[in-house]
Amino acid sequence: MKTKTFISIFLSILILVIIWQIFSILKGQEQKTMFMSKEKIIREPAVIGQFYPTEKKELENQLAQFFKQTKPPSFSSSKRISALIVPHAGYPFSGPVAAFAYQALAENFKDSLNEEKTIILIGPSHHYPINGIIIDNSDLWKTPLGLVEVDKNLRELLKKQASIFQVDSLPHQFEHSLEVQIPFLQKIFPKFKILPLLVNQLNEEELIKASQILAGLANEQTIFIASSDLSHYPSYVKANYADKKVIEAILGGKTENLEKTIQALEKENIPNAFTFLCGQEAVELVMKIAEQVGASEIKLLNYANSGDSVFGDKNQVVGYAAMAFLNEEQLLSRQDKETLLKIARETVETYIRTGKIPKFSFDTPSLNQKLGAFVTIKKNGNLRGCIGRFSPTDLPLFQVVAQMALAAATQDLRFAPIKIDELKDLSYEISVLSPLKQIDDWRKIEIGKHGVEIRLGFRSGVFLPQVATENNWDLETFLSMLCLEKMGLAATCYQEKNAQIYIFTAQVFGEE
Repeated sequence: MKTKTFISIFLSILILVIIWQIFSILKGQEQKTMFMSKEKIIREPAVIGQFYPTEKKELENQLAQFFKQTKPPSFSSSKRISALIVPHAGYPFSGPVAAFAYQALAENFKDSLNEEKTIILIGPSHHYPINGIIIDNSDLWKTPLGLVEVDKNLRELLKKQASIFQVDSLPHQFEHSLEVQIPFLQKIFPKFKILPLLVNQLNEEELIKASQILAGLANEQTIFIASSDLSHYPSYVKANYADKKVIEAILGGKTENLEKTIQALEKENIPNAFTFLCGQEAVELVMKIAEQVGASEIKLLNYANSGDSVFGDKNQVVGYAAMAFLNEEQLLSRQDKETLLKIARETVETYIRTGKIPKFSFDTPSLNQKLGAFVTIKKNGNLRGCIGRFSPTDLPLFQVVAQMALAAATQDLRFAPIKIDELKDLSYEISVLSPLKQIDDWRKIEIGKHGVEIRLGFRSGVFLPQVATENNWDLETFLSMLCLEKMGLAATCYQEKNAQIYIFTAQVFGEE
């Protein structure tokens, strides 16, 4: 009995020990899984040791030498850089040119260096054929100078905005076009996040839509960077010839002229010319974004080609340019936009519910700009009111928005005043306008960029820039509908000799 009892007790203990060990193993695996789930996805450097040095000290010294050789930018300090075009070859070849762009950026933002920047990097995919715009899915990007955080909030926002934005780490894994920009940024900015985008081809509709969405992310601390080299592999002389034409086309600011210039160069059959702008879609996208945010000047900061480097072979070269897009007016931050949307909604809801107009006060310089604005109110996606003011007045922007929101809700003659039971179904969109500019030829109007006002006799009418793209209208349809719907005149009124045509650009943003 004692033997059997001992065996029973021993077996019971043994079973308990085994169960405990199994439980411990499972618990450990669970804890390990939980730990792994909390780990961040790091995008490891792909071209370290090839395009730029492996060691931190050597890389820092090389960057410092590049910056030492640059010249201060020649544009006015009152202008703000909203976008750049920067080359992306190995540092010994394109690094000195790229440094001109980043030196200008550091100088331009010297008064706000400690404020966190958002850098939206846009480049071509050299290894994967891609459609749409591909956002990297990593949490961090690594270089010898440390880790840089990816702006996951913006990534999620873009995913929700349009299907053209897709998330995939694979095309980014071995791509150098964006990676080589990171150490330069680490050298000049203490704090910044990146949003890495790859793009190879977009049709015109996709280009306009993507530029409008990305322009909506713009603010005072956001910089868009197109990563692109110029001509690939013609002789030194032919590269200078071709690159000059491409640069001039970019400086002109029109993507259609850039496309025509490249097509014309391709027809010349320049020996060994493989491409004239390897990141053409990235450049065109940034050009369109710059238009949307009101860039008033494009500046060439520096040009060279690989034949100018100490390792240069002048028989086959690659061209490099550093270029900056400059804005006169102060852009609105995401917080500014959210504030203005809240002002519009609160003004309407307070007045409709109580008959009282709320008062607001802000010291923020951007909200006190003297700019015109339109407020559009929609009910379940359909227009419910839209009224605005073009010309700047003595009123600050936030007061203009409050006034126009109230007018759109109660004074748009196309609709009855908004009632209380409608408030829950309303959404708001605001268009902050640049000053009006009169033009002498209606053909100068650019669809997707320009809003238009036509004045003829005692009548006038206006369409915001987004009206054309929302309805998929070409220029003549856009102007004809303006004459018919807004002015009650013949569809060709814009062609009348006495017709006065004014254009403007707009920062457009709305509630999600």
